[in-house]
Amino acid sequence: MEKVRYSDLLPWEFRQRLAAKPVAYLPLGTLEWHGEHLPLGSDAIQSEGLMLECAKRFGGIVMPPIHLGPDRAWDRGGGNMLHGMDCADSTVPHRQLDGSCYWVSDGFFGTLIDAILAQLKRAGFKFVFADGHGPSRRAWREALAEREQRFGLKLAGVTDEIAREWHSQMDHAARNETSLMMHYREDLVDLGHLPAERSAWPQGVGGQDPRDASAAYGRACMERSVEIVGRLIAASGV
Repeated sequence: MEKVRYSDLLPWEFRQRLAAKPVAYLPLGTLEWHGEHLPLGSDAIQSEGLMLECAKRFGGIVMPPIHLGPDRAWDRGGGNMLHGMDCADSTVPHRQLDGSCYWVSDGFFGTLIDAILAQLKRAGFKFVFADGHGPSRRAWREALAEREQRFGLKLAGVTDEIAREWHSQMDHAARNETSLMMHYREDLVDLGHLPAERSAWPQGVGGQDPRDASAAYGRACMERSVEIVGRLIAASGV
């Protein structure tokens, strides 16, 4: 089996893959509530799954997923801070959802990304694609131009130019993410924990109905996004 994860490579395998295509893929994940039907690591599983496929098709090396990320925060006072889907419209009353364990400030996340890019530059990479968790995606793309200049790397993500074509991680535990999880790790998905009654909307879920999800739709979404990453790599000239 072809090895594409950074942590799996022997030094000679690293040198070989780096020389062939100096591309790094950085999955932006979390440990976050994704409904009662999906695992807490869904963000990382989806982003890494996409990037593993890209590395096998286009070359390059997949970094370990980041499991920390920024998100909206609501201070309810008394040290009670809600994050992300804790205060979503589909979570009523607003409250801490079980298992969420990922939140860091925008500043901390930026420092973490800077440290990773400095090391990737040192290791010899020339192009980095990052994507995954929605707020982490936003933070990454907002600083792309400045970081490219500062680090001397070519960077890419889901920018406004490609967002309409992008089909990976486009909701929160709804049809898109549930379908992607069914494609990547169907063994971790349990649709039986969704309300059977269609009039009851699942707690902490945002997007199209996850009860309409399928592995086939998830694979189709993955394929469209993989194609876009291939175009970005080709355009970079690395």
